[in-house]
Amino acid sequence: MKKVVTVTLGSSKQDFEFKTDFLGQSFSVRRLGADQDTGKAWELMRRHQATADAIGLGEISDHYHVGLRTVTNKETQRLTNVVTRVPVTTGATLRRLLQVRAVRHVQKELGSYFNNNLVLFLSGMRNYDMAVAMSDYTKNLSFADALVQTGTPAMLGSLEQLELYAKGSELMLGGRPGQMLESSLAGFKNQRLGSAVAKSHVVVGTFAEIKAVGNAANLEGKTLITSAVDDERLAFFTKCKVNLVIDVSPKLFEKVVGINTLEAMILAALEKPSEEVSDDDFDEILTELDIQPRLLHPTGKFRNIRRFAFVVHPLSQDYIKKGFPIPASTPKFVMDQVERLAAHMPPFVYCKMDNIISPTGAEAEGWLISVGGTPKEMLSRSPEFTYRRLLLAAKMAEKKGAQIMGLGAFTKVVGDAGVTVARRSSIPITTGNSYSASGALWAAADAMRRMGLVSKDKNGKVAAKTMVIGASGSIGSVSARLLAMTFDEVYLAGRTLSKLDELKASILKETPGAKVFTTIAYNDLLADMDMIVTSTSGAGKEILDIMKVKPGCVITDVARPLDLPAKEVAKRPDVLVIESGEIELPSKVNMKSIGLPDNVIFACLAETVVLALEGRFEVFTIGRDTEWEKVKEIYKLGLKHGMKLAAISGVKGVFSDEDIAKVVTLAKKARLTWKGASPAKVVKAVARKAPAKKATVKTAARKVASKTVAPKAVAKKPAVRKAAVSKALKAVKV
Repeated sequence: MKKVVTVTLGSSKQDFEFKTDFLGQSFSVRRLGADQDTGKAWELMRRHQATADAIGLGEISDHYHVGLRTVTNKETQRLTNVVTRVPVTTGATLRRLLQVRAVRHVQKELGSYFNNNLVLFLSGMRNYDMAVAMSDYTKNLSFADALVQTGTPAMLGSLEQLELYAKGSELMLGGRPGQMLESSLAGFKNQRLGSAVAKSHVVVGTFAEIKAVGNAANLEGKTLITSAVDDERLAFFTKCKVNLVIDVSPKLFEKVVGINTLEAMILAALEKPSEEVSDDDFDEILTELDIQPRLLHPTGKFRNIRRFAFVVHPLSQDYIKKGFPIPASTPKFVMDQVERLAAHMPPFVYCKMDNIISPTGAEAEGWLISVGGTPKEMLSRSPEFTYRRLLLAAKMAEKKGAQIMGLGAFTKVVGDAGVTVARRSSIPITTGNSYSASGALWAAADAMRRMGLVSKDKNGKVAAKTMVIGASGSIGSVSARLLAMTFDEVYLAGRTLSKLDELKASILKETPGAKVFTTIAYNDLLADMDMIVTSTSGAGKEILDIMKVKPGCVITDVARPLDLPAKEVAKRPDVLVIESGEIELPSKVNMKSIGLPDNVIFACLAETVVLALEGRFEVFTIGRDTEWEKVKEIYKLGLKHGMKLAAISGVKGVFSDEDIAKVVTLAKKARLTWKGASPAKVVKAVARKAPAKKATVKTAARKVASKTVAPKAVAKKPAVRKAAVSKALKAVKV
């Protein structure tokens, strides 16, 4: 039977002895506490080496391998030197390997868990290898070594700083690096460390270190990485409401043993001193035993809270007035100067959103970060001006621990629509355009259903005409693809006919048999449209003549800034103009107002929230070509996490059932005298400006005439259709 003795500086009241089988051999394991007396520890180790097969030394500072430098602890070396007959170890090698394996395991099993976490190492030198592994997932690492050992108030903020500190620590400390934390804490050190713990998401340290600086206030909701967690230690973590404890040392026996004990047992089984056992040998044994870290949930419920950031900005001078104490009567020339100054302001946190809870149990929290530029100011400068402010916002988000950042309103269309920002940012970026596209049509479909002015044909398609203005854009193109699957006729409108024709060809490949038309003279077609989606970047330019729109038409304005200002909307009370994209969150969320009803957010923000809840920290939607597959995917993910279509809102706020009923009443009355677009105008609008064959135009004229003349009139008087075709042909001079 192999005999292993562990001498620890801990209390002798916790001594134990047990027998077990390990690596195919029988073992007797005994713990002996020295009650913080190094002299007693030295004597215990000297005496028991005569009967033990290996000796472990616990709860003492170890030698550190930091970068390319090894820092030797003289007291530890003195104690281990007394053992000359059998292998002796502090467990440093095994601890290093188990720590790295624990980080990799948790990152994989819990889904990118450490991505951009704020991680505090109470001793970076002792946990250097773990810090290197953690740096693969986050740059937000801080180390308390300098504070604990020298009283320096600042934390070390990078691996490079830690390595530099380690290089000079022996000279500065006179060979005292890494002494027990509780022996060096005093006054402001305690306070400073407690504050650092409170700000961190993850804290790494021994139980003694954590207990010295942790309490119920600053440990609540935290993740702790430590070792050898027994019932007493777990009770402390439960009292402090710790969210997750990652115990890097596995519980292989009836008693919880330290890593030094486990390494001593391996050395005894191999009958080799520690210097003759390589990392590969230890790794092979760990793999053979299938050793994994213990994931403990002290409160009984694990909360995997993801973090995001989202960029907002003022859409006009009125928004600036609302955000700052500026009198409403301020002259315009003064506000013009304020608007220019606001564009140069550094980003700032507008508010925090928390308590976002999905039906799946996933949770998210995030920050709305404001940049000061209005669309007018952004357009008046080069894209680089806005890029730099967005990258400053991304850096701010990263420092707060955000794992993904979304671009809102006009920031997602500036320049190359997020491509450059995503390339330069150290955290993933998404524009939210995928969810904006699905949210736009979601709202439009609900509005048309509630109005009841259209019906579905026998094939399930909506027997109505719809138009997408700005169809070649990112949201517009995806909207057109969706509409082609559900509406009888779809008109693609924009400024460049060749781009519209390319989109049409692509849609017809996806949806054969769809009736799709292209036009650049879309104002002539407005009188026949039952639904219109506007998705342009006109920035204040007149996009459509609302006076030509068919009564009862649903206009879904997804452009930011809006294509239809309030004064234009007011001209047509018989038309329903909705600002689509509002999504209702699945739980009651704490946040400041963003100009929407409580618990309602824009779809682009909802995309960022959904990705956070799903743990999808990736560049999801950027550029001007929104992918159809991603639109479907984010819609399904939104449903999975409890996202709902919010109450339909217009320029004056939420539409009630009474508001919609009033629009329907006015629309029905107006339709009694409404004249649709003439066949001639329709043919002109959809005909190409380039020369076309007579047969092509004739065919178009006949098709248009057949649809613009009432079916009953054609049935009773065939001459009516012939006259309509003739009139259309004359209009285009065929």
